Amino acid sequence: MLFDHCAECQLCCRVDAGFPPLEITLSKAEKNNMGGLCITTSCEHLGAQGCTLGDDKPFGCQLYPLSYNPKTKDFFFDAACPLMPVYRQQLDDAASEASLHLSRMTTVIEKLAVDEPAYLRKNFQVDSDYFDIQPLRPAQANKKIRP
Repeated sequence: MLFDHCAECQLCCRVDAGFPPLEITLSKAEKNNMGGLCITTSCEHLGAQGCTLGDDKPFGCQLYPLSYNPKTKDFFFDAACPLMPVYRQQLDDAASEASLHLSRMTTVIEKLAVDEPAYLRKNFQVDSDYFDIQPLRPAQANKKIRP
């Protein structure tokens, strides 16, 4: 399984020495539930097998290794994520884990675009400032979210 590697890697849940803390962008509901989430060295919810939050992890964490620019409606990915070559390759298969992930994220983003557009803008700003994001696909092939 594609995301099984995440429990081993855990790169996205850690901050290397010398880097600033990573404040996870939270939706209104996530703020009400969690208060806040800031990774200074490693995420407080990181266990030996990966994230201990399961399906309750913040949307920004669920979206990773992707990032979404609500202004251009383009998807990007964190170039540091070792899954990205396989993820991108799997997008050619509509039944693949990567395609299903992208589809689920698109559905949530469509709702957030209506309910919390400021959240999407802030999340992308944090991702752009913190990660080395690259286009998921060439611009002409990039899956766009409907306005």
